[in-house]
Amino acid sequence: MTRGNQRDLARAKAAKKQQDLQKQKKSSEKGANKGLTLEERRHRDAEIMRLKQEKKAGGAQGGGEQGATGGK
Repeated sequence: MTRGNQRDLARAKAAKKQQDLQKQKKSSEKGANKGLTLEERRHRDAEIMRLKQEKKAGGAQGGGEQGATGGK
């Protein structure tokens, strides 16, 4: 039975080590947009801004309609 326990402990230790390596890898890629070219960053940022503008425009239209019906 001892051997089975050692296997379980070794598996848990290996899994933790893999998780730590993944955390380190991800954090290194986050800083200063590493791994992206200038064009890729511009495209990503433009898409985010487009979505924000669409969301804001949709909210403004909905608010304007409510105000017009409430005044009549």
